[in-house]
Amino acid sequence: MRKQRPNMRDVARQAGVSLSAVSLVVNGKPGVSPEIREHVQEIISNLGYKNTITQENTAKQAIGILIEKNSMPVIMDAFYGEVIRGFQTEAQRMGYHVILSMFDRNHDNLDELINSLVPQLKGLVVANDGDITLEMIDQLKSVRLPLVLIENHVMNQKIPTVVGDHFMVGYTMMRYVIEMGHTEIAVLKGPTKYSSLVHRLLGILAAAGEAGMTLRPEWMPKPVSGHPHKGYMQMQEILRLPTRPTAVVAISDKTALGAMEAIKEHGLRIPEDISIVSMDNIAESAYTRPPLTTISVPKYEMGAVAFDKLHRLINGEMDIPVQSILYSDFIVRDSCLDLREKK
Repeated sequence: MRKQRPNMRDVARQAGVSLSAVSLVVNGKPGVSPEIREHVQEIISNLGYKNTITQENTAKQAIGILIEKNSMPVIMDAFYGEVIRGFQTEAQRMGYHVILSMFDRNHDNLDELINSLVPQLKGLVVANDGDITLEMIDQLKSVRLPLVLIENHVMNQKIPTVVGDHFMVGYTMMRYVIEMGHTEIAVLKGPTKYSSLVHRLLGILAAAGEAGMTLRPEWMPKPVSGHPHKGYMQMQEILRLPTRPTAVVAISDKTALGAMEAIKEHGLRIPEDISIVSMDNIAESAYTRPPLTTISVPKYEMGAVAFDKLHRLINGEMDIPVQSILYSDFIVRDSCLDLREKK
């Protein structure tokens, strides 16, 4: 039997260091101590490991991020701007050039995008689903380019994936509002084309059902497509009703920001008249009036973990495709009134 060539994982195991450390040494990049560099180089020599990507062409490697095109430039998006920053920071540290490509389903042709983009790339990350459908993922997978998904998951397809724990995000937030004594609760839903928002809603509904609570349909308005202030129109719809909830659970911080604007336009106080909570912990959520109770989804870390997966795929270091689910953190601020104190 032909002996298998040693790979970067073998070097890392023998040297007792991380794959990232070995890659930095192999590619002549800073970030490890002289002692570790010398130790890794000795192991490389002993094992006879040869890097198939030389230091010269490593600097010319390009990897891509594909994301749907929205009305706002993606790099300015409060959520995905952070995801991209995490990905790009790690990629540049390892000597890659990142190409960001935005897909507009109404105007762009995927075949043309693949033909123009794929020949330039060593690997590709697809961030989010929405207008990037499962059929498109299948098509991208068929070109046999190393592929990683962020905030997306394809059933029965073994593609490395990085996602937030969105069911538990929705469940945890709804449980919190219920435990604060609220029973009249509205929910501001998101578009069903985003799987992360669907999973959050399922978590919200599970917590309500567990508490024996039936949510009123008129307090769960559908999102308004294309409106720049997410949640504003939904909240206006609720506030025009004869009765109003004591609390609102928004599917995202961006939705909550629009809803807060509508609440204040009606002369109502937060949280004295209506409490509001949400999910994501975008930067603006800490500076609203009052600061928004939310759940922090690790956006930067999603990008960094996705890069690590892609880098290992490119270097032949990943044997088993894994879905990585990143934990979130609950952040209590001042936007939800504790009704138990009134009893």
